[in-house]
Amino acid sequence: MVTELERVSELSSLLKLLGDKTRLTLLSYLKHKELCVCELVDVLNVSQPAISQHLKKLRLAGIIQERKQGTWVYYSLNENIPNYVSVIIDALPDQKVEGCGNLECC
Repeated sequence: MVTELERVSELSSLLKLLGDKTRLTLLSYLKHKELCVCELVDVLNVSQPAISQHLKKLRLAGIIQERKQGTWVYYSLNENIPNYVSVIIDALPDQKVEGCGNLECC
C-alpha cells in the first residue's frame, strides 16, 4: 500500500519532469499525433540525442509510449495517464508537425 508521503513524492517527481520546457513542448506536439524522433528534432531544432533523452524520461514515467516500425520508433501519448497530467497536456498550445520529409520514416 502506498503511503501518503510516497504518493506526494511520486507526484513531486512527475511534476518536476513536466516542469521542463522541452518536455512540455514535446508533449504539445504529441497531443494530437504520433511522431518519430526525426520529426521532433526538426521542429524543436534540438539534437537527436537530447530529444531521445527527454522522450526516454517521459516514457519511463508512463506519460508517452513508443511503437517500433522497422528501424524507426514512433512516440504517442499514453492513454492511461493520471487526470492531472491530462489537464496539463490539454492546457498546452496545439502544435502540429507537417512531416520531416524523410520518406523512410514518415
